[in-house]
Amino acid sequence: MVSFYGDYGIAMRKRIFQIIDTSDRTNDIFGNIYDCVMIVAIIASLIPLAFKTDNIAFIIIDNIAVGIFIIDYLLRLLTADYKYYGKSVASFIRYPFSFFAIIDLISILPSLTALNSGFKLLRLLRMMRALRVLNVFKAFRYSKSMSAISGVFKKQRHSLVAVGTLAAGYILVSALIVFSVEPDSFSSFFDAIYWATVSLTTVGYGDIYPVTALGRVVTMVSSIFGIAIIALPAGIITAGYMDALNEEKQSHSDGKKEDTAKEESQ
Repeated sequence: MVSFYGDYGIAMRKRIFQIIDTSDRTNDIFGNIYDCVMIVAIIASLIPLAFKTDNIAFIIIDNIAVGIFIIDYLLRLLTADYKYYGKSVASFIRYPFSFFAIIDLISILPSLTALNSGFKLLRLLRMMRALRVLNVFKAFRYSKSMSAISGVFKKQRHSLVAVGTLAAGYILVSALIVFSVEPDSFSSFFDAIYWATVSLTTVGYGDIYPVTALGRVVTMVSSIFGIAIIALPAGIITAGYMDALNEEKQSHSDGKKEDTAKEESQ
């Protein structure tokens, strides 16, 4: 009897994981329904952020969405050993520190009004309504397109980190140069970094700008090199996404060939 309930509990937890985790299933009607419910909840939780004032409808929407997020968080914690392919306690300890688990927790805490009255930290989080915008990142988990883009970022992370490091270094060097060449135009070094970032991205707000000839030369050089640096990550992401699409097409083609070969052999 104990073995039966133990095996039943294991089978139930595995089935729950197959439903809630997109990476462990292909075509599962319950999993697809679960994804749709979560995406609707995420979108609904963001609607109140578009308004300055709260009303009873927004409060109800927020409470329902948060209830769904809490259930989702607990289910994922309950099946963490399947997520990390390890039947040990370490899996349950590891999950709360994963990226999406942290996003889930941060997006839930500001809405827990029942706890806000007892804890000053949660009262502070309640004031930070913008934290609920992090619910957008939850959509990456339930959308295949988002998952594909996320996979591209993971695959190209070394190249993107290299480009990001190059951009950060270029911003710092440009800020140091222009701050030394034209100190009167910048009240602080942070203003110089702000100017360098705006110049690098070729946005050019015009609120801070150099007035001397040498400062303008630095600005022109910074803008020209900025175009090249900004174009690099776009090219890397595009190439990675095209590779992912080609791999998906190839896998589908190989699958069809295998099915055809099996039918012919029968």
